[in-house]
Amino acid sequence: MDLLTMEQLSENILIYSIAAILCIVVVGIYLWKKRRESNIVEEKIIKAKEEGLHEPVSLHPVVDVNACIQTGACIAACPEKDILGIRNGKATLINASRCIGHGACFHACPTEAISLRIGTEKRGVELPHISRNFETNVPGIYIAGELGGMGLIKNAVEQGRQAVENIAKAVRRGHNASYDLIIIGAGPAGISGSLTARKHGLNFLLLEQDSLGGTVFSFPRKKIVMTSPMELPLYGKIKLFETTKAELLDLWETVLNKNNIEVKENSKVESVVTSDNIFHITTMRGAVYTSASVLLAIGRRGTPRKLNIPGEEMEKVAYRLLEPEEISGKHIIVVGGGDSAVESALLLSDKNHVILSYRNEAFSRIKPLNSISLNKAMAEGRLDVRLKTNLTFIDNDFVYLASENEKEPLKLKNDLVYIFAGGELPTQFLEKAGIMITKKFGETVMKH
Repeated sequence: MDLLTMEQLSENILIYSIAAILCIVVVGIYLWKKRRESNIVEEKIIKAKEEGLHEPVSLHPVVDVNACIQTGACIAACPEKDILGIRNGKATLINASRCIGHGACFHACPTEAISLRIGTEKRGVELPHISRNFETNVPGIYIAGELGGMGLIKNAVEQGRQAVENIAKAVRRGHNASYDLIIIGAGPAGISGSLTARKHGLNFLLLEQDSLGGTVFSFPRKKIVMTSPMELPLYGKIKLFETTKAELLDLWETVLNKNNIEVKENSKVESVVTSDNIFHITTMRGAVYTSASVLLAIGRRGTPRKLNIPGEEMEKVAYRLLEPEEISGKHIIVVGGGDSAVESALLLSDKNHVILSYRNEAFSRIKPLNSISLNKAMAEGRLDVRLKTNLTFIDNDFVYLASENEKEPLKLKNDLVYIFAGGELPTQFLEKAGIMITKKFGETVMKH
């Protein structure tokens, strides 16, 4: 082999070696970057679990890991932040309870690896039938917010906006109704929907059975109700963090007044009836309105679930806590095992003697941060927690609490009773309007 050939061979070996090293470096950087991104997603999942946001509450995506090729199309298509992420090379849920259920990820996936489900195998969700456009099985009646399974304020606001965007496209022109749209419920979804209706020039009416804010109005005054920014129609981005109920209600009132939107308060709707493609909305006070379309933005907890025990009709019994700072020196019993019960008991425990009664053996449905606060209050002796107990009788000055460990119910001194046993879905109201209701246990509702 001559000298020239040897030199060429050496050069080729050097070139290929450099190319191989560059390939190894590029692949190494790529793998390192993917691993780093995966670790970030893992950290987000841990945080979501700590904040109680990882568990799905309604319609949510489920990823077939065998079909996922990590294109990231689902993540790019989702207008919300950190609902999905790539972990270990596959798409996975992060903040599942923040999903607003529009199915953009489902339609964006190139390998059809995503299906949409409602509820989980362990947690059944009783929900009205709603399409991807937020329309029910009754054409012209739409649902947004808590009634459709969206409990978070930010989610409800976004659903209210999207629902009315769809209504604005579908509403019939030249109809004989008094309004293009009647919105029932002035909570987050209803307020957002009304602002969107004003934006599109719709002739609409906003009805509320209680006061502006809906379910939010019933929260304790100093309760933190929103912890992340959100977009509000005709206003822009709300950049408040750790927002209290009072701050949010003040903001909503300001925005509605600025856009000349009136809320007809204390106008509880009794029925929605369809006749000749027109909706007739009747209130409990006898007022009747007609509309070409309806948006139901009412809460699931509008009708509190009662214990149906003697004495429950007394004035000292309540199903919501409005001003805990005004209550002091009282003997109080709080009944329930969810976040509302725990948070209320903690708020009252500073100035009162509070007993928290729960029928089960552990608080399995509360947010991790509430669990930490609850354990701390118990350790400090500020809160008396009675598990596996049931309130059986309410008297003027006492309550009777049954326990598995006692033969007879305990007689306890009492001034106030707060019951947080959840809310009853307004089934009769919905069924009278012709809306279908089903209970979903991880049921797939959209699949390629």
